[in-house]
Amino acid sequence: MADHDAESSSSHFIYDVFLSFRGFTRYEFTDRLYHALCKRGITTFRDDENLRVGDRIRDTLLEAIERSRMSIAVLCKDYASSTWCLDELVQIMKCWNNGKNQPILPIFYQVEPSDMRRQRNQYEKDMMKHEDRYGKDSHDIKAWRSALREVANLSGVTCTVK
Repeated sequence: MADHDAESSSSHFIYDVFLSFRGFTRYEFTDRLYHALCKRGITTFRDDENLRVGDRIRDTLLEAIERSRMSIAVLCKDYASSTWCLDELVQIMKCWNNGKNQPILPIFYQVEPSDMRRQRNQYEKDMMKHEDRYGKDSHDIKAWRSALREVANLSGVTCTVK
């Protein structure tokens, strides 16, 4: 039987876009983006705020990333405060790097890409909090830091409008 990559076909994908975002952008920027994509017939996955902690949220999100043709990451100043967002970003970068070449469109929403790349200002504070909780040498910390640097090095859109 052929390996998994050779078996991949368009039927593998169930979403056109996986939308990654943090908190406060949900009801403004991200909500408008989501509805604009859907209006154009673009099947878009965004987490449902009605998902309960008892549900298999992490597995659902990671599978949705793998089953999406591309990802759009709305990266705001408090994106790194969420371990969920950081886990999503790691998975997004894995899907981009592992031969699937799933495109990523980073949108730097009211944040400088260099803050993410160098992990300074709010990104530094958030990562230090995670280090205090998980340990500086934690696998997760290293993966999160790497994913933040990688995505900040990609061409994207900088949005400074509130």
